[in-house]
Amino acid sequence: MLQPKKTKFRRSQKGRMKGEAQRGNQLAFGSFGIKTLESKWITGRQIEAARVAVTRYMQRQGQIWIRIFPDKPITKKPAEVRMGKGKGNPEGFVAPVTPGRILIEVEGVPFNVAKEALRLAAQKLPVTTKFIVRRDYDPSQVL
Repeated sequence: MLQPKKTKFRRSQKGRMKGEAQRGNQLAFGSFGIKTLESKWITGRQIEAARVAVTRYMQRQGQIWIRIFPDKPITKKPAEVRMGKGKGNPEGFVAPVTPGRILIEVEGVPFNVAKEALRLAAQKLPVTTKFIVRRDYDPSQVL
């Protein structure tokens, strides 16, 4: 499961996810990608499930890039504990994403394979996504 090796602070505040993604909103590595259309926290498990879905469908051909990393610690108090007595213990890590953020990129496979692989990945994620293609993509140059 994805999580940081080391963090500066054990617990963090929730924060707010206002507006669109200011960075990570353009394809940088691959020719195809999925872009999120809403704000959500994505856990390390969800990212890993999406990655496995893509690699299984592509049969380990081509290359994939995961453009998000869960580095925000999330705390949870145990069940049936009274209010107060401080913040709960860290439970896991999430990656906060805002609309426009590229989640996964793919390169080195035909258009239809990439589209289906990324559709399967999108099913594993808690956000609505959109399949995007690089502007200068030329289908005649694939493989």
